Amino acid sequence: MSGSIDVHTHYVPRGWPDLGSVEEPAPWLRIDSERDAMIMMGSTEFRAIQDNCWDAEVRIGEMDADGVDIQVLSPTPAFFSYGRSASQAAKISAIFNDLALDICAPAPDRLLPFCQVPLQDTDAACRELERSIANGHRGVEIGNHVGDRDLDSAGIVTFLQHAARLNVPVFVHPWDMARSPRLDRWMAQWLTGMPAETHLSILAMILGGVFDRIDPGLRICFAHGGGSFAFWVGRMDNAWHQRHDVIGTSEHPPSHYLGRFHTDSVVFDHRALKLLVDTIGVDRVMLGSDYPYPLGERPAGRVIHTSPDLGEAERRAILRGNAETFLGL
Repeated sequence: MSGSIDVHTHYVPRGWPDLGSVEEPAPWLRIDSERDAMIMMGSTEFRAIQDNCWDAEVRIGEMDADGVDIQVLSPTPAFFSYGRSASQAAKISAIFNDLALDICAPAPDRLLPFCQVPLQDTDAACRELERSIANGHRGVEIGNHVGDRDLDSAGIVTFLQHAARLNVPVFVHPWDMARSPRLDRWMAQWLTGMPAETHLSILAMILGGVFDRIDPGLRICFAHGGGSFAFWVGRMDNAWHQRHDVIGTSEHPPSHYLGRFHTDSVVFDHRALKLLVDTIGVDRVMLGSDYPYPLGERPAGRVIHTSPDLGEAERRAILRGNAETFLGL
């Protein structure tokens, strides 16, 4: 194969067992036609989806049209269930992880599943990671926080250490953005909240000292080009030096850690991609599309293919080579 590898796509099964509870509205799928469905949160419509979320044949047809050889299929963050009890979240994780294997089974060399875990319970998360990897998952997707706990929280760091020990790649996706009347307009949670959440999660790993003490072999990638992080590295370094009494909680300034993580490429603009590549390194950016959702990039990799700033070797690295290393292919 010589096509690209897309490290940021999502799946939704075509139905699942009842997840009902009194704790919060349970997600379920309303089937509207052979091709169309609606993710429901209790009685509330959450997102309209189509059969490219669950049908391997449809996905592969669209991958071929975009020149994509391999997709990483990660859970849709709405199903993380971090707000539920650990036992319920573990049950939900197992259900969706097993259904993901079914979705990928028709094309195991082209569709690579990433599991989800009950991240609110470290032991349960580690158990589900081990179970899922043994069953055929190739990595894990986690949310960027659990309630008010960021990625520098002790339990989450222990989980990341366990992933590093197992040599399992980790994909971090923002979720559960703050809500307010100001953010409820214009999809502002997605347009401003998601980039800010991802920025904050990288900052937490730096200023929370995670990169100073965790295994440097940890393979971790942040969605959506790392949010707004790349644009503000200079501001963060300046603050680290000028307000070291407050911010000097890491051994080095934030820019020192740019080689410790990857991001995907889904920034939609040549100028943004150039800034991202120049800031975090051409070897640290991988094609991601956010397929099959409306805010994703189609064709996958369009901005990479048409960038006037990339040489052919750089283009090949972002489209495929970096992901081969990250995924251990």
